[in-house]
Order: sequence, then structure tokens, then C-alpha cells
Amino acid sequence: MCGIFGIITSQEQTLGPILIEAAKRLAYRGYDSVGSATVWASGQIDLRKDVGRIQDVSTRLRFAEMRGSRGITQLRWATFGAPSQPNAQPHLDSDGDMVGAHNGNVVNNVQLRELFLREGLIVRGTNDGETCVHAVERHFDHNGGDMLAAIRSAYTDLEGDYAFVITHRDEHKLYAIKKGSGLVGGLGDGFTCLSSDLPSILPLTRRIIRIRDGEIVTLAPDRIELFNVADGAPITRDEERYEGPIEVAEKGGYPHFMLKEIHEQPTVANELLHLLDSTPHLARFVEALRATGDRPVYLVGSGTSYHACLLGAYYFNRVAGCSAVPCLGPQFIEQYANSVGPQDTAVFVSQSGETKDILNALKVMRQKGGRVLSVLNVLGSSLAHASDVYLPLACGYEISVPATKTFVNQCVLFLYLAFRLAGRKTDELSALPRLLAEAVEVTDAPSRKVVEYLVNWNALHYLGYGMTHPIALEAALKLKEITYAHCEGMFSSEFKHGPLAAVHDGYPVLFFTLAGDEAMMINHINEVTTRGGRAIAVAAEHPILRKNVHDYLPVPASDPLLAPIVLTIPAQLVAYHMSVARGIDPDFPRNLSKTLTVD
Repeated sequence: MCGIFGIITSQEQTLGPILIEAAKRLAYRGYDSVGSATVWASGQIDLRKDVGRIQDVSTRLRFAEMRGSRGITQLRWATFGAPSQPNAQPHLDSDGDMVGAHNGNVVNNVQLRELFLREGLIVRGTNDGETCVHAVERHFDHNGGDMLAAIRSAYTDLEGDYAFVITHRDEHKLYAIKKGSGLVGGLGDGFTCLSSDLPSILPLTRRIIRIRDGEIVTLAPDRIELFNVADGAPITRDEERYEGPIEVAEKGGYPHFMLKEIHEQPTVANELLHLLDSTPHLARFVEALRATGDRPVYLVGSGTSYHACLLGAYYFNRVAGCSAVPCLGPQFIEQYANSVGPQDTAVFVSQSGETKDILNALKVMRQKGGRVLSVLNVLGSSLAHASDVYLPLACGYEISVPATKTFVNQCVLFLYLAFRLAGRKTDELSALPRLLAEAVEVTDAPSRKVVEYLVNWNALHYLGYGMTHPIALEAALKLKEITYAHCEGMFSSEFKHGPLAAVHDGYPVLFFTLAGDEAMMINHINEVTTRGGRAIAVAAEHPILRKNVHDYLPVPASDPLLAPIVLTIPAQLVAYHMSVARGIDPDFPRNLSKTLTVD
């Protein structure tokens, strides 16, 4: 999830320290490269950028000495184009007259780059931030030098969700536009600025203007002006004064990063669907899966990623009639290493791309000559470099240790792949972001109510049937991670084969249920309630199911293929609220790390 910051001042000055501090306050969003550009009063552009951490790159390239009356800094989280110096932002246009940077994803990046090359523009990298600059450049050159008109025209060319800032050397203004990604402006004494979000602005000023989708903003040293991108009409909006602490702003107003990231899931799912529609890697990925023929595809993950692999196996079977074997990294080595070969394909799934268990399994697959595919969230990771083909999760940085949005996007990606393998149109998946947003809204209060009962229990069960089985496992893992209660997730039919002995008066068991599975699940519910247990249904509204349980946590009704992903929302919220109720910081639970690089 990239971060951008821009500033324009009334007088030329040393802007480097301001840009460095702004970048540091955006670092929580995650990044793999950093860059800064300043424009002198004479029009000279000073651009410095590279792969690496802010402290290292800024010291090596001497950001602190950069001067000018306009400045832009950017932290890049790679989505289009691997982390590299040419792909680091900001970017120049062909002639070096403009410099700009973006946040978000331009999903028709490949097509636009091909167009720019045919038209003779100088394209230096493969990053979609550069595409934003060239999109403005080509219209600017054709319309006689009107930046506002050029940005309006570029907006119609750029597909996806993004925000970008750009300036021309000969005009003492910054221009920016918002379409989906965050953007906020700040007004100070002798300067104005803008950023992807508040934390990098607040040390400079508390006077802010919030920018909305479909708006162009122009910054001069003494004013911020807004225009409607559709017709160019000016927009009047009063400034606000932000009184809260910077720490709260970093979390988007949420008390914890975990809750913020739960709320981000509709957006990142939508961005992933757009990305998969356009990335050239998808066709190669699907082709490699099909090349396996009648042999099963191995889906290899650890922890949360393993649960996504399990749901992916259900999707491959249900949607595409393909056999997939979900397994843990060490399990793949111990159980399948002697039977795989060049005819086999394995998909390795890791949020960080550095999980040691997964890299160990990948090494074995390489030794056996099989095809190596991967799903990951960090493009410059070891897993990305070691794969024949990879697909990005496009989640941005996930700060909270418990995985939330990375799990949802892993599940979305597997469902998308299943549709492509089956030759089905993926338009059916377009409802998913809306359903996730509705689930966040409608399940929060019922989740809190359920937690009032669960908070004093140190042992409980989550049960799922069929495609909700992986969600039960994931729900149990989330609860264990951040509440320290023992929670076991199981296939509901298996509960009677032993664990039913744990049920006693009031013992809580939560049942994740899909439409069509209610009759089977009611059988399993009654096994619990007749023995004094407390049954809690997590499902779309169903009157008969409701009559058979003590508590009901309803979710929006949806297609059975989408429902498991939607059911993830209440599972996450129950864990979050129970963690907070117990006085635990859900972002940093004890004994756990975000990236496990040990055996």
C-alpha cells in the first residue's frame, strides 16, 4: 500500500528533512523502495530514489540536502513491476519536464505502457506510477500545455483505484487526483501539502481539507483548490481542524490496526479483482495449473495461508472439477516429496513470501523438477524470486500480527482461479466487495453480543461443514492468537467422534453454516444442545436454523461460493472484540511474529 506526500512553499528552501520525516510517518503502510523529488525555483528537478529502507536510502542518496520550492516523496509497495531503482517512485515524464508519484493500482498498466511505447514516449520501468505520469504527459503535449485538462483526460485513460500527485517544472503548482485511494490536503503558513493519509501532515499543520473521489486538487503556496474531474467545475469545501493525536490518525481513527485492516477488506478485495482482470501473469498461472492434467495440484501454506489453501481445494473441486491437495509446508516434504516429479504443480502461499516452512517445501519441489507457482503479498520476497509464476495479493502492508485482509484476498484469488479454470466468467465475483462491506457493518454489534458470553470461557469449539470447514479452522486460529483461549476448529461431522465429550452445561460451540447445509448442521447442533451445550449459529438468516440455536450471528445472504469468505468477517470480529474485552492488544499478541523465518 504505497504512500505519497507532496509540499509546495512560497520560497525555495531545504525540503529534504521535511520529505524524510513525511516518509517515515508513512512507513507503517509498508514499502520496498523510497524516493524524493524537489523542483528548484529555476525549474530544475532533483530526483533521487532506490530500493531499500528510508534510513538507508535517504542517507546514501543524501535526501537531507535536497532543496526546492516543491517536493514529492513516495514509499512504494510493489504491485506492478518488481522492486527496482527504475520502478521506484517518483517518476519523470519522457523529457524530464514533469515528475509525479502515485498510490494504488492502475489495472490497465500493461496496455497503456504498450500504447506509450508505440507513440514514442520514453518508458523507463514497468511501474504503474510511471504510467500515471505518461498519461498526463501525452495529453499535455496534445492540448497546448493545460495541466488541469491533461489530468482530466488522463483520468479517463487510467483504470483502477489510485491517487497521484504531479508537477510541471514551469508551473509553481502541485496537482493531484483521487480515485479510490486516500488523499488529504493540509494548509500551513507559507505552504500547502497533501498526503495519502494524515500522519505525515499533522506535524506540519492541523488545518486539513479532505479530498473525495473524482476530484482534482491544485496546490499553490497559499491555497488549495478543488475541481470536479467530470466537468472541470470548481468545488468549494471548508477546511477542518484536526485535534486528535497522530497515533490515532495512523490507525485511520480505529483503536487498533487489526480493526482497521478488517474494515479495509472490501477495498482490497475489490482492488485484487481488478488486478486479476488485467495482469498478464494470470494467463500463465492458469496455463501452468492446466498443464498438470489429471494429477492433483498441491496447495501449500502455513497457518492462515494453509486455511486459504484448504478453501481453495474446495473451490477447485466445486467450481472447476479439479483435484487439489492442501497441505502444510513440512507436510508436503514428509508426505509427498517422494511421489512428485516434473509432471506436477504446486502453488506455494505466503503473505510475507519469506516463510521458512514454505521455502523449504519449494526447494524440494524444485529438486523434483515440478512447476512452482506462488501467491504472495510482497513482490520482492524470496518466494517471488524463486517462482516460475506468481500472483500478488495486492493487500498493502498488514501491520497487525493476526492475518485478516491477506487471508480474505487469498480466498478471493483461489475462487477467481477456479472460475478461470472452469471457463466461467468472473463477473459473478463482483458482488463480493459489497457483501464484505455489508458484513462488516451488520455483524459488528451481534459479534460484541456473542463475546459477552464467550469472554469468560477458556475453551470452545468452532465447527464448519464442507466449505465452511476452513473458516472454522481460521476462526479458531484467530481466537487462539489474540485471546489466549483454547479454541478448536473442526469439520462438524467429526465432532461426535470424540470431542463431543468436552460438552457440558453452557459449553459454547459456534456453527458456520452455508445456505443448503442447514439440515445437516441442525443434526450436529442438536448433538450439542441435547448435552447442555450452548449453540451459536453464524449464517445468513434462516428461521428453522434460528429455532435450533441459543444465539444467532447473522451475515448477509450470498451465493454459497461467496459465503465462506463473507463468514470470515464475523469470525475476525468475534476474536477482535474478545481480545479487547480481555485487555489484550490484538495487534501484538504474545509469542507470535508476523514473518516466521525459522524451522
